[in-house]
Amino acid sequence: MIDLVGIKKSFGTLEVLKGIDLHINKGEVVSIVGPSGAGKTTLLQIIGTLDRADAGSVRLNGVDVCRLKEKELSVFRNRQIGFVFQFHQLLPEFTALENVMMPALIAGVSSVDAMKKAKDTLDFLGLSERASHKPSELSGGEKQRVAVARALINHPSVILADEPSGSLDTQNKEELHQLFFDLRDRMGQTFVIVTHDEGLASLTDRTIHMKDGCIID
Repeated sequence: MIDLVGIKKSFGTLEVLKGIDLHINKGEVVSIVGPSGAGKTTLLQIIGTLDRADAGSVRLNGVDVCRLKEKELSVFRNRQIGFVFQFHQLLPEFTALENVMMPALIAGVSSVDAMKKAKDTLDFLGLSERASHKPSELSGGEKQRVAVARALINHPSVILADEPSGSLDTQNKEELHQLFFDLRDRMGQTFVIVTHDEGLASLTDRTIHMKDGCIID
């Protein structure tokens, strides 16, 4: 489902990725681990089309994303890739429902249909009663679940998560981790997760170890 071949990336004279080959199957939950500076986040950004590799190819769902122009890439990213960040990145002036609706609205879904999809997604994640609340009125765990709902609304091929539980307490962390696997089991959702959390990494279907810009295991 995701195929990376010979991915290289440098920033100035610093070679961050040194020829990464990686295949990820549909419905797989994969963690990427390694010390700071290993290239994990850079690799995730390239998979997510937020950055371009200097060399190599990225195919996602059969599409060579390296060949897409910027406008095509934006459309592809919106419809095929969901993102969950460490600090949720919810817009503070909007409610949970409005935050979840936004990717659907960007994709051209009508406001009526986007609202229905957002309500259904929040209900699926047990957040119906929090739909009208703004991020400042939500707990840390609730904010991340709203972020997951936002990532899910366009039914993406893959959800990319960068330290998704890094800011959560133990209980909320465990609940978020379980949510990922529930979504995999119920919806066949694919996840690629960059994490320093050894507990999460031990639960995933496969753990990719990185060091100095290379996959070592």
